[in-house]
Amino acid sequence: MAEYFRRVETVAQWSPVEATKADLFSGSGLFAGLNCFEPGQRQKVHVHEGADKFYFVVSGKARITVGDESRDVAAGTVVWAPAGVRHGVAEAIERTVLLVAIAPPPRPSKF
Repeated sequence: MAEYFRRVETVAQWSPVEATKADLFSGSGLFAGLNCFEPGQRQKVHVHEGADKFYFVVSGKARITVGDESRDVAAGTVVWAPAGVRHGVAEAIERTVLLVAIAPPPRPSKF
């Protein structure tokens, strides 16, 4: 049976060492997950070619970079990183949970 409903607090994971990721849903047209940060943790600036990305700040406060702009954002803020535009979490200011949605879902990296 498919799981169509999830509660963020049952999926969020924390690590004192580095930010964590937890999958919520993954379909053929959309991926949604959680990125969880302790204060001071970061997500390297990166690019998704061919995929738009949204961050929704569920809780906490963080400095997020999109393109050449960085802003402090708090719970309730939605951030959009269009395909091909660099983005990342410059720094979590408080313990922060971000809902991350990418469409279409990222393909595995080729190394």
